Amino acid sequence: MASIILSRSVFYGLLASAGLYTFFIGLLTIPLLQDQVIYLNRVTLTWFQDVNIPEQWGFLRNQVTPFFLTTPDGESLHAWHILPLELYRQNQEALSMEPQGLALEVKERLNFKLLRDDPSSLLVLYFHGAAGTLGSGWRPPSYRAMSAGTPHRIHTLAIDYRGFGSSSGYPSEKGLLTDAITLAEWAMKEAEIPPSRIVIFAQSLGTAVSLSLIHHMATKPEPVLFSGAVLVAPFADVESLTATYRIAGTIPLLDPVAKFPRLLAWLNTWIIAKWPSKTKLADFIRRCEDIDQGSPMYDITIIHAEDDYDIPWSHSEQLFWHAINASMPHGITFEELEKEKSVSRFNNNAGGWAAERRTRKGVIREEIVKYGLHDRIMSYPIVSLAVTRAFQTLL
Repeated sequence: MASIILSRSVFYGLLASAGLYTFFIGLLTIPLLQDQVIYLNRVTLTWFQDVNIPEQWGFLRNQVTPFFLTTPDGESLHAWHILPLELYRQNQEALSMEPQGLALEVKERLNFKLLRDDPSSLLVLYFHGAAGTLGSGWRPPSYRAMSAGTPHRIHTLAIDYRGFGSSSGYPSEKGLLTDAITLAEWAMKEAEIPPSRIVIFAQSLGTAVSLSLIHHMATKPEPVLFSGAVLVAPFADVESLTATYRIAGTIPLLDPVAKFPRLLAWLNTWIIAKWPSKTKLADFIRRCEDIDQGSPMYDITIIHAEDDYDIPWSHSEQLFWHAINASMPHGITFEELEKEKSVSRFNNNAGGWAAERRTRKGVIREEIVKYGLHDRIMSYPIVSLAVTRAFQTLL
């Protein structure tokens, strides 16, 4: 009798769990809830902290200048301008005399003038991942990693997208691209930094934003090409992500549904935000290869950790393949490329491995490390090296 009661309890428990999961999947067809799962913009992770006081995250007085940018559609984006350490040291006394906190007139600040007025200054445009703010998690340490290779020249500009942190508005695929374009245009027009002195850095969701940005800029009547792009923990597209993504690295989103391809394909038809990164990257590479100029057009580095439990490193494999395939007149299959990599890739043993392909108009790298999780890797030397290498023609 007891075994029958236990069996019924287990059965009803499983039935209730299945019902709750089905209800959850149904909720994901609602656009508002979709956006929360993709962007997690309401999860600030800096509750009760004033993001206009960057010193809370270990920065020196006025090493970081918080300010706002205004987008063409009227949104206000919260931004940080981070000075490289050696440049800060050289100007510490003057910087310490300036007011702290939010800069209402950022172009009057010494930080801005050090960026704009130095013809040798270099700039990283930084696009963070989902959830949090400019000061969340491993982002502050990763800002320091941006300039570690050249601590007197590499400035960093980072934004909170619309709907994140202190920025106004609500996130969307179109809106985040507008935010990225706004930052790039401000850097080129207001700070007067040419694209040849700009490297794009992005992590997770930010990689989709950055690939949309470089694709958008490359498709202008007069193409705008940056010095390089460093993509950390990227995903191939949202449809691929739904089958593999784990919330907080533990909760599988649609893994049970992924076992039924037709059902997963049907559910993906309801997803509004597509973020087709692999397609954008391939088209960007193809366009660069077709530009009739002798000089290199692009420098792309894809970095992923094998122990990334949020986004599997198989996504980087897909992005790398799409990029290489687009660079070749007759293309290459995924299996053919994997066979080539097994012979040509550089083995770093406990540090992972790296593969590189130099094309007619640029270079594409894939670097897979064994350790780094989803976000810690942003602060690692491999990132500093990749950023420095992307500027190599200017150093």
